[in-house]
Amino acid sequence: MAHDHSGHHHHDHTPKLDHLNTAFIVGIVLNSAFVLIEVIAGILSGSLSLLTDAGHNLSDVASLALALLAFKLSKASANSKYTYGYKRSTIMVSFFNAVILFAAVGFIVYEAVMRFMQPANVAGSTVAWVAFAGIAINAFTAWLFVKNKDTDLNVKGAYLHMAVDAIVSLGVVISGIIIYFTHWFWVDSAVSIIIAVVILSGTWSLLTDSLRLEMDGVPKDIDLEKIKAELMKAKGVVDVHHMHVWALSTTENALTAHLVVDPEDMQIFDDIKQDLRHRLEHLSISHSTFEPEFADEECGQPEC
Repeated sequence: MAHDHSGHHHHDHTPKLDHLNTAFIVGIVLNSAFVLIEVIAGILSGSLSLLTDAGHNLSDVASLALALLAFKLSKASANSKYTYGYKRSTIMVSFFNAVILFAAVGFIVYEAVMRFMQPANVAGSTVAWVAFAGIAINAFTAWLFVKNKDTDLNVKGAYLHMAVDAIVSLGVVISGIIIYFTHWFWVDSAVSIIIAVVILSGTWSLLTDSLRLEMDGVPKDIDLEKIKAELMKAKGVVDVHHMHVWALSTTENALTAHLVVDPEDMQIFDDIKQDLRHRLEHLSISHSTFEPEFADEECGQPEC
C-alpha cells in the first residue's frame, strides 16, 4: 500500500514572527547596553552580585540572539539535503540556551562561595541604583514576549529569562540597600546564591522540555490518547496504530499513523485525510502523514 506523504501547515506563524523579530532586536540592544553598565558599575563598586548579574544578562543577550537566528533559519526553504528546512534549529537553540544558563549558575555559585570566605567592601548605593534600572529594562523586555510566550519554547525561554532577571534585580536592589545601611558585605554573596537558585528553578522546565524535543519525544502539551480518539471519529476509520508524534520545531508538530480503513470507504480516503488534518490542526498537529490499511491486512511492521 502506498504511503500518503503530505502536510498542512498553519499560516498564522509569519505575523507572529515579524512581531517577535522586533521584540528580539529591541531586547538585544537594551540588554547589551545594560550589561555594559553593570560591568562598569560592578567593577567600580566591587559588587559581585552586579558582576554575576551582568554575566547572566550577557547569557540572555546571547540567548536572544540565538533565538532570533533560529527563527530566521526556521523560515528558510527546504532543500534536497534538509527536506524539512532548518526548523529544528529552534529546538537546538532552546536546549543550548538552557545549558548556557546552567553553566552560568555554576560560575555564580563558585564566585559567591569565594566571596563568603573573603568578603569585600561593596558600594551599596551604586548597587541599588544600577539594579533598579535593571528592573525597568528586564520587565519591559519580558513584556515584549508575554503575548507569545505560550506559542513557542524559545519565546517562553526569553520571557522567563527576562522575568527572572527583573526579580533578580529587585533582590540586588534590596541587598544594596541593606549593605548601605548595615555594611553587611556578606549579603552581596548571599544574594548571588539566591540569584543562582532562582535561575535554576526558572529554567529547569526549559531544559527538560527542550531535551524532550531533541530526543523526538512527544511534545509536552500533546495528548496521544486524545489524538487517537479524534482520528477514530473519522468516517471509515476502524483502528489507528503505529502512531508517532514529534516536534519539527518549537512551534510545529508532526504525526505519522497507520489507519485501518473499512474497504468500502477506501475510495473516499482523500476525503478522510482532509477531515483528519482539519481535526489535527485543532490539536496542534501541523504536518501529518497517513498510511491506509484494510482491516484484514497484516501491518508488517514490528511497532504494530
